[in-house]
Amino acid sequence: MSPVLVGRSAELGVLEDALAAAPGAILVGGEAGLGKTRLIREFAASVGGTGRARVLVGGCLELGSDGLPFAPFTTVLRGLVRDIGIDGVAALVPRGDTGSLARLLPEFGEPESDAASGEERARLFEVVLTLLDRLAEREPVVLVIEDAHWADRSTRDLLSFLVRNQSAAPVMIVVTYRSDELHRTHPLRPLLGGLERVDRVTRLEITRLARSDVAALVTAVLGQAPPPGLVDRIDARSEGNPLFIEALLDDDGTLACELPESLRDLLLAGVQRLPEETQDVLRDASGGGTRIEHALLAAVSGLDDTALTRVLRPAVAANVLVVDGDGYAFRHALIREAIHDDLLPGEYTRLHTRYAEALENDPGLVPSGRLWVELSHHWKAANDATWALVASWRAAADARKALAYAECLTMLSRVLNLWDRVPDAADRIGADHVKVMEDAANAADLAGEYDRGIKFVTAALKEVEAAGEEAMDTERWAELLKLRGHMRYEMARPGFVDDVRAAVKALPADPPTVLRARVLSALATYVRFSTDIPEARAAAAESLAIARRLADPVAEAQALITLFCADIDYSEYPDLSTGDTLADVERAALASGDHHSVLRFYVIKSHFLEGAGRHEEAAAVAAQGKELAGEYGVSRTQGTFLCINQAEPLVSLGRWDEALAVMNHAMEQEPSVTIRTSLLVLLGGVALARGDLAAARQRLGGAREIMQLKMKWLKTQDYFSTLWLEARMALAEGRPQDVLPAVEGVIEEAGLPDDARYALPVLVAGATACAELGPSAAPMLRRIEERAAGLTISGPLQRAHRLTLDAEAARARGVLDLAAWDGVAAAWEALGNPFARAQALVHAAEAALADGDHDGATARLRIAADAAADVGAAPLAERVADLLRRTRAPRRGGAEPSAPLGLTPREYEVLRLVAEGRSNRDIAEALFISAKTASVHVSNILSKLEVANRGEAAATAHRLALFAGSREHSASNGRGSSGQGSGGPGSGERSSSRQGSVAGAPLPDSRH
Repeated sequence: MSPVLVGRSAELGVLEDALAAAPGAILVGGEAGLGKTRLIREFAASVGGTGRARVLVGGCLELGSDGLPFAPFTTVLRGLVRDIGIDGVAALVPRGDTGSLARLLPEFGEPESDAASGEERARLFEVVLTLLDRLAEREPVVLVIEDAHWADRSTRDLLSFLVRNQSAAPVMIVVTYRSDELHRTHPLRPLLGGLERVDRVTRLEITRLARSDVAALVTAVLGQAPPPGLVDRIDARSEGNPLFIEALLDDDGTLACELPESLRDLLLAGVQRLPEETQDVLRDASGGGTRIEHALLAAVSGLDDTALTRVLRPAVAANVLVVDGDGYAFRHALIREAIHDDLLPGEYTRLHTRYAEALENDPGLVPSGRLWVELSHHWKAANDATWALVASWRAAADARKALAYAECLTMLSRVLNLWDRVPDAADRIGADHVKVMEDAANAADLAGEYDRGIKFVTAALKEVEAAGEEAMDTERWAELLKLRGHMRYEMARPGFVDDVRAAVKALPADPPTVLRARVLSALATYVRFSTDIPEARAAAAESLAIARRLADPVAEAQALITLFCADIDYSEYPDLSTGDTLADVERAALASGDHHSVLRFYVIKSHFLEGAGRHEEAAAVAAQGKELAGEYGVSRTQGTFLCINQAEPLVSLGRWDEALAVMNHAMEQEPSVTIRTSLLVLLGGVALARGDLAAARQRLGGAREIMQLKMKWLKTQDYFSTLWLEARMALAEGRPQDVLPAVEGVIEEAGLPDDARYALPVLVAGATACAELGPSAAPMLRRIEERAAGLTISGPLQRAHRLTLDAEAARARGVLDLAAWDGVAAAWEALGNPFARAQALVHAAEAALADGDHDGATARLRIAADAAADVGAAPLAERVADLLRRTRAPRRGGAEPSAPLGLTPREYEVLRLVAEGRSNRDIAEALFISAKTASVHVSNILSKLEVANRGEAAATAHRLALFAGSREHSASNGRGSSGQGSGGPGSGERSSSRQGSVAGAPLPDSRH
């Protein structure tokens, strides 16, 4: 092995720069043998040895494919405990509570809870992130995760979370992986692709050495100048791979293997030169992975400490093994692979049997978190189905306790695969086949692998049903149906309501059970997304009655929330059929002590306040909910979810920059598709109102793509809100005829939950399009008004939309009603919505101009101009400026604008319209003057330009390029833009209270 690192100065420089710029992350990839580990070790020694940073290193094990969860992070924690002690680590986590870390390292005791949920997993991730941030407050931290191509699902999830959610603390995350291992379906590929798009993430690809570097490496290894021709032969054989260069070189300066038959031969060449007894122990060591503890190797080899040390010394001297703490690691994983693959079938089976027996005789030979996973691995490799099944079952329990749901699912799948090979399997593990499938389905649900979960639960249901109706375990059958209904709902598959209905029917009403209460609550939630609101209300009411009778505070809180959501009246804080108010719902949620119920309450309360037009309160409640999510350790899951409910009222209030900051933060967390539509529609609406059509188009495309995966009736608010953005986009681009298909979607889907709240904005956009299209759109206008007439208007926000709809409908019939538009503007002003008010004022100004009230029009336009400038709504601002110019309104400060060619400003404006080919009547309508006055202005222009007719005047204007770009300007500010977002904020009145799985933590029943 070379005593110095050769040919990697540029890569070291990249790492040094990244540390100086921390926080950030470096993804270091390259073929096997190119020296990624050596590079990181050199860098770590440089910065750690000089005190410039604390370096934490953890490596992924090959057993990761067998489900060893969080392996590198357990290693990092163990090293940190050695350095600063358990108390030192406790001082770095919130409230000194290391209960979550106990899931990774037994030294921290027992986990604070045995609950297996997405919320517990999110809290664990938050604690690890906080630990790194607070550690970095003392000194910069370099976290190295090596061999990520072997990373298990949980390790990948936690790694992604840490990279995406770095704070300002100087934490540098380094991830190494073999690029040649990443086949097309490798699970690391999408993770790397996603991380590359995150700010402050750099991808560093390690390349092969150039010939000059090969020469330098050969010289360094030999300690002297190489003989003539050796570098060329080494370069040709190794192709610049440092590992191969070192393997090819023999001590005497010659090629160790002149013509190796394969890479395996090359890798084994150095091993085969070792003493036979050393080779035997290396074969033993190869069964334990790339790293093995000294005590475990002694037990497997049958050698005592002294003999083992003596036998291994040649392997360490030859750099086949390196000392690693209290154990050994192969210098390169490829060497271990070559040795292990060289085992004969009988040797392979006997070796793994010895490993399994050694671990069973002394479990302390490996850290407790690895025991059952390793036993599962070794017994399976030894072809012992019975003990592989038992170990896999215990490993699944450990993975569940560690919140490693994907790995739990892997172990349970192994149990099921081995089941038929073990006649007494149920007795061995103390669980029947249905129980294993049920656990696998639950693990799949928590891991987000709903398709696999549905298959497991369906198979379990068939086995339960096979017992016959009289002998069937009804409660188990109902639990399974509820679980399948939930997963079908998450995948927007039909049948989820039927599953839960069947579960309710199977459970007796007397005596009532907590299970029946919770199944009824689920039924109320799912039915509420269809058109049967009475059934939802009845199910929620029965659920509440059972919960109170059985004194179950969690079931009571969930039932109250569901009952409140069943039929919201935005007119006031509504009384429920049971006499409970929203304040009572809040008390029940807080008294339950259930974090999920509390956060769900903040979701529905902020949703209600926004729907009632109480924007300031809605934003404040959502912000408070986000703070609580932080206290509960789930700020980047449920907290991200509440970002929508905070952003929407901020958009309504015209605080668009604040809203964008909130939404962009939420998008950085890569939210699930169940909530991404809402963010995309809100972001698209703001972009559209600010004139960024490209960004708006991109956001709309993303929303459409997601909606194709959903049942439109299941996602009412998303479906209607996407249609609203689509309609506003068409209006902004001057395509009013393309608005009508979007409106059709709302007209055809009547009676959905929260119908009026989400249908009215789309109907307003449809009426605006009808006004642009004129008499030809009269049939559509009638259908729009009929649909609106069937809505129950609830609360001031919906009344403002309805007033806007009526005014737009009148405009579509050629009536500009000044009083109606002033009423619309007043309604939006009362709600604190400056953008919607400004849009209404523009129409009111047009109506005033039509009545000849130029002063009144100017006053309204001035207010609209200020509002458009405040929120940055460039298209609206341009339209207002155009109207002010056409009304000949004096500039603020009294100075009259100047015009060329001796024309007055009004004559200059008339000339612009003449150049466009407008008639005197058209000019009069555009400038709100009489046709006679327009004629006088044209005559004056001809005289001043000394031309004979209108054609020559237009030619003069074109020749002098007086109005370059005016046609484009006119098109962007014409009638087609007047309906852009008309009657609502720049994003959308939608319910941000959503149900769905966020990082594995569901927020059921909160969708509106």
